[in-house]
Amino acid sequence: MDKIIVQGGRSLKGEVKISGAKNAALPILVSSLLTQGRNIYHNVPDLKDIGSIKDLLSYLCADIETQGNTVAIKADGICKSEAPYDLVRKMRASILVLGPLIARVKKARVSLPGGCAIGARPINLHLKGLARLGASIELKHGYVEASADCLKGDDIYFDIPTVTGTENLMMAAVLAKGTTILRNAAREPEITALANVLNKMGADVQGAGSSVITINGVSSLNPVEVSIIPDRIEAGTFMVASALTKGDITLKNCEPDHLRAVINKLKLTGAEVLVSGKDIRVIGSEEIASIDIKTMPYPGFPTDMQAQFMVLMSVAKGLSMISETIFENRFIHVDELKRLGADITVSGNSAIIKGIPKLSGAPVMATDLRASASLILAGLVAEGQTEINRVYHLDRGYDAIEKKFAKLGAAVKRIK
Repeated sequence: MDKIIVQGGRSLKGEVKISGAKNAALPILVSSLLTQGRNIYHNVPDLKDIGSIKDLLSYLCADIETQGNTVAIKADGICKSEAPYDLVRKMRASILVLGPLIARVKKARVSLPGGCAIGARPINLHLKGLARLGASIELKHGYVEASADCLKGDDIYFDIPTVTGTENLMMAAVLAKGTTILRNAAREPEITALANVLNKMGADVQGAGSSVITINGVSSLNPVEVSIIPDRIEAGTFMVASALTKGDITLKNCEPDHLRAVINKLKLTGAEVLVSGKDIRVIGSEEIASIDIKTMPYPGFPTDMQAQFMVLMSVAKGLSMISETIFENRFIHVDELKRLGADITVSGNSAIIKGIPKLSGAPVMATDLRASASLILAGLVAEGQTEINRVYHLDRGYDAIEKKFAKLGAAVKRIK
């Protein structure tokens, strides 16, 4: 199993190109199931999760070609309607095939999904919504079994905003008869990106990016050629790295509007953040100010940036508090940061961090995708060597992160 070794103490400088967004690419690749013909997707990141979704689409008999960061998918003849456990257990986003399969082939049998162990992320909101559209839903032996002769639009309210739930129902509703209204829908940029692709296919999706999305069903869709939006979480991770190491990093190929909450918080820590078109330059300050953070659904502060900012606060001046409101188990990384010397106390859904002058390198273990990134960040400012084990989590969501850090001057290497 791979591990990453980080030798701390270097200030990072230079340029880094941000890859395509995993959380946008996954539903967009899945949307190919809704069409006949060859769909072409550019700026697709090279990640394990992308490989997993391609394996699943191939199992369903889609033809897939990959050349660099371009993926072509042709799903003319879907020969299976089952997504088996062995393919789905690796990644929660596999549940996204449920809506398109019901819409396209009228039935689906999808294993209950796996993914990072950061708390309960039930799919009951997906299932309730699909039932409102006319699907018959049963849970049997760890599988969702669904069927529908004809999906019909309805007015659906989500008890809480759900990103994959919103995406699943959007993809089901585009081929349903009549109008579907999704209320209290998720507002993330990845939702808007999927809606834009669906509309380019010929769908009629209005209001994406707001809490009310209206979908007028159409009879068929056409293949598209599109580019995946930049990854806002990868961008945020490198922004924190610059502030953390008192560095000077320019991020290329960003979408600054997707990062407003992160930018605002970074400025409060004392970092200088300069935005120019699709570029973001972050210059770290000599002294990091402590701030409080509360994770919220978009456009609030993203839960996927919580662990990275906790590292920043670990070496800030003074006390800070981070409150996690999205996932109940997303402080698993705290024990690993404490192994590096961080002074963190967890109480309920809040963590109190007392900043210290520097962390100390030690062997640590990654617990989930974003925690893995936070441990690399911690290693960058730790005295001595930090050894990060179980880094397979990283490969699910960061495209060659150790190589990008090395180009910025970090002493980072992967050991096979």
